[in-house]
Amino acid sequence: MKRIRRTLLLSALSIFAVSMLADNISAQTAKIGFVRDELIKKGYPAWVKAEEQWRAETKAWEDEALAKQDELQLLKDEYEKQRLILSDEKKREKEAAISAKEESLDAFTRQIYGPNGTAERKHGQLLDPLLESISKAIEAVAIEGDYDVIFTLQSGLGYIKEQYDVTDKIVKHLEQTTD
Repeated sequence: MKRIRRTLLLSALSIFAVSMLADNISAQTAKIGFVRDELIKKGYPAWVKAEEQWRAETKAWEDEALAKQDELQLLKDEYEKQRLILSDEKKREKEAAISAKEESLDAFTRQIYGPNGTAERKHGQLLDPLLESISKAIEAVAIEGDYDVIFTLQSGLGYIKEQYDVTDKIVKHLEQTTD
């Protein structure tokens, strides 16, 4: 979803920039800037700290998942070694224990990595405030430096002067053409 949004924003910014430059050749020149996301991420201490925290959280989840997988594998190995000598009742007990471990591992994986899982929420909790700060900084620099457009190379964040917003014109055109 973010990749699509980023691609659309970059495409729109590119089209906008080209059309502005073409329209303004005889008029004034548009002031355009860009941001290299990777340099901000490397040079912004809060971002570096958030990434370190994210890596630590991810490692802990991976370690826990591996421990659960190891327990499951031990149960399966033990069952395979004893399967031929176990009674039907003991086989069912062991199979039920294996099944319970598999369900536990699946539940853990869904809880952490599933939609709106712990990982997604934690990632947002760590990075959303930083992305908002970066966006505000881009806007402040744009206004201060009188930029018409500032776009980023990767994240989809950016700034475009409100005077270039043609959304109302598009909606009006759509209303006229769909009648």
